Order: sequence, then structure tokens, then C-alpha cells
Amino acid sequence: MNAPIRATNNLEAFWMPFTANRQFKANPRMFVAAKDMHYTTADGRQVLDGTAGLWCCNAGHGRPKITEAIQKQAAELDYAPAFQMGHPAAFELASRLVQLTPQGIDHVFFANSGSEAVDSALKIALAYHRARGEGQRFRLIGRERGYHGVGFGGISVGGIVSNRKMFGTLLTGVDHIRHTHDLSRNAFSRGLPEHGAEYAEDLERVIALHDPSTIAAVIIEPIAGSTGVLLPPKGYLERIRAICDKHGILLIFDEVITGFGRLGAPFAADYFGVTPDMMTVAKGITSGVIPMGAVFAKKEIYDAFMTGPEHLIELFHGYTYSANPVACAAALGTLDTYAEEGLLTRAADLASYWEDAVHSLKGLPHVIDIRNLGLIGAIELEPIAGQPTKRAFSAFLKAYEKGLLIRTTGDIIALSPPLIISKAQIDELVTTLGDVLKTLD
Repeated sequence: MNAPIRATNNLEAFWMPFTANRQFKANPRMFVAAKDMHYTTADGRQVLDGTAGLWCCNAGHGRPKITEAIQKQAAELDYAPAFQMGHPAAFELASRLVQLTPQGIDHVFFANSGSEAVDSALKIALAYHRARGEGQRFRLIGRERGYHGVGFGGISVGGIVSNRKMFGTLLTGVDHIRHTHDLSRNAFSRGLPEHGAEYAEDLERVIALHDPSTIAAVIIEPIAGSTGVLLPPKGYLERIRAICDKHGILLIFDEVITGFGRLGAPFAADYFGVTPDMMTVAKGITSGVIPMGAVFAKKEIYDAFMTGPEHLIELFHGYTYSANPVACAAALGTLDTYAEEGLLTRAADLASYWEDAVHSLKGLPHVIDIRNLGLIGAIELEPIAGQPTKRAFSAFLKAYEKGLLIRTTGDIIALSPPLIISKAQIDELVTTLGDVLKTLD
């Protein structure tokens, strides 16, 4: 027997995040159920999920092993503190995660979101240098157009103007290198752009400006997702790694979007063959079902804190819900699902088909670029003069009416379907989106 659908006539109390609240509440779009590749709307329509929720439902929706794991854990142990106490699922999960990470990254610090994971990684980086006697390393380097969540640390190292401009001076001691977007040379690239590896040299400029001995860490997304899918040019990440090594600077990869199979490998670090010192993850760690985030760190970072008397706390940082038992169970059920269905590598099998499909939209009205890698795609639209974002938002609304969920950022349409998508569903997604693009003003 199906559960009754909840409905409400009062939409005012909920202040919605990253939403045009007035527009939404005048014409709400409500999901009431989800299964595999589809959402169900309040009026009973099926909507194909072209974005894995918010880049997070990598295993799709309503997956049995995840649901069963949550139910069992909630009945057995609903909560346990992670300060000076533990529970088995936390240690099992950490052990299984480090079996997936690149060699040398073998410790896990649990948070509750990508934003918390980023702020945790930044704090760990600062504390690591101090523990080693290099407390003068206090500067943090991000990148223009980067997105690292919405904590004060994340928006400080982030480089999306709209996310920063309303919130004061943010953290001090932060600088940014230039982004890699270059439409003049790389428009309609298939896969990684050929041009732009030299943009990594901007890191040397910033380092020289501040003196390398003052810089603690560089944080970048291997693929800048939330800003509109900006891909690293060939050789770019390798050069960033080499510059950090040269100056003794920690490199943090924000893999909140690219982690857990999005590129056809467990992590972008694997796909690109570049190992950072720390990685931040969230989203796909539980397939979006329950909030969880984590920082993965190299052994030498963890070991730097393991000094002094054994009864003393080594890192004064953590969260009430770090390694929450039900979240750990959800993550374990997610890892089981990934393993049994080969989802961490499935995108590699679909990547070529996906690439051809999204690039078939070239030549449609207002399309000025198409980008892709793994099971990620982006269609950049020419903005309406004087009305930035309106054209893409119109595409979002029309796609929803036609039974397709897409994500827009600025005038860029971003696509990141669940990893269980079939070729027929890729065709459906691209055909529907093509129909939408043909109608845009």
C-alpha cells in the first residue's frame, strides 16, 4: 500500500536555499516520490533526473540496500557521540573508504556536508603546518569561479561572486588564482580542453606575491562543477601538483562533485592520475540519502598530530553528528550498491555515448559551448542582453514541464545524471533538452 502524499497550502514558512522564493511559491514545483531514474511530482508526472538530485544521487533513487541499511541502523543504534566514543559502523566505513582512495591517502575525518568537509580540510591544513613548527603558513589559495560550499571558509576560498558579495570581508589571508575557462580557444571541446595548461602558472604568481613560506594550502575542484562545468586543460592539474610540491604547500582536491564514480573512476584523482594531500567528499558518499561529508588525508598529515601525551586531544575540531550511525549505515549501503552494480566505473563505459549525445546539441539556438567528461555535461547559452541567467532559467522551467530535471548556473545548463542511466534514457534526456532549446527566445 502506497503511503499518502503529503500536501500543504502554506509555503511561506520555508525560506528556500538558492531559490527564487517568490517565483517558486507563486508556481511551486513539488516532488513527492522518487525511484531509480525518476522523480514523481505532486500532480503525478514522472520527471527524468538529469542532475542526480544536486549532483548527489549517484546510485539513483530508492535503492533497496541503502534503505534497508538505514532502517536497521536506526532501530539498533540511532545516535552515538563521536567525541571520546565510537561505534563499529564508523570504523568499518572509514576502512572501506580508504580502500577506494589513491595510495597514501588513508585516513578519514567525518563531517556532515561538503561545506563542513571543506572548512574541516582548511582547518586541518593550518593546524598541520603549526604542528610541524611552520605556523607562519596561514594563507589559503582558492580559484576564481570555484565553489567550495557555503561555510565562511568555503566562500572565502571560493570564487563565485554571488556567493561572496553579501557576506562581508570573509576570511583574511586568502587569495585566488585565475579560472581555466577559455571559450575563445576551447569552445565545443570533446573531453579535456587542449589549451590552457599554462593557466596553472598563475599559482606561481600568487605564491611569489605572498612568499611561499606563508602559504598553507591550495584548494581546487578537479572539475569546477557548480560554476558551470569548467574542465581542467590537459596537463593543468599535474602542473598545479608540481608547483605545490616545489613550495611545500598542501594540495586539497574538492571532490564533492567528482567523487564516487562521476568520471568513471572512484575519484577524479584516480581519473587524472594526480594525488592531492587531502580530498573533500560528500554527496555521493551516501548517494544523497542522508547528509554526510568527509576529509580524506595522507598518513603524514594524520601522523603530524599524533604527538605529545596520549591522553590529550590532538585536533580540537569536530561535529555533533560526525560519523552519525545512520549516516554511516547509509554510506555502507551505498558502497555495497556501487560495488555490486559496478557503478564507480560505469561512467567510463557510457562516456563516449554520452559525449556524442550532448554534443549533438551543437548548432541549436543560443548554444555557444558544450563541455563533457565522464557523465558530466554542460551547455552554455548566450545570455540575454541585460538579463543574465534568464535564458537558462527559462530552459529549466520548460524542461521541468516536459518531464526533465536539469540544473542551471548563470546561463549554463549542467547535467550529471545518476550513474544507473541507460543509453535509452540518455537519448530521452538529450532529445527533450534539444526540444527545449529550440523554443528559447
